[in-house]
Amino acid sequence: MKGVRSVPKKIPMRQCVGCREMKPKKELIRVVRSPEGQVSLDFRGKLPGRGAYVCPNPACLAKTKKSKALERAFSAPLPEEVYQALEEQMKEVPQDAQ
Repeated sequence: MKGVRSVPKKIPMRQCVGCREMKPKKELIRVVRSPEGQVSLDFRGKLPGRGAYVCPNPACLAKTKKSKALERAFSAPLPEEVYQALEEQMKEVPQDAQ
């Protein structure tokens, strides 16, 4: 029996910018600002650019919008259309991405 590990695998944790709770990375949605300045949702966590994490519920997104947490995370102002697009994309979240 060679190579048997009893140490559990470490789960990466991230903080939601809305509720400020630490949660497993897989439970959160990554919002990414590309080097070109384009903001979008990244379900796989692989897109290049600056990332911030949000819980997959609209209440957290509303809290994020009110506190301007994404603007601070990206060091750039976000237009209203970005939040509307995020809400729409959040409604279409693939079940395997949550």
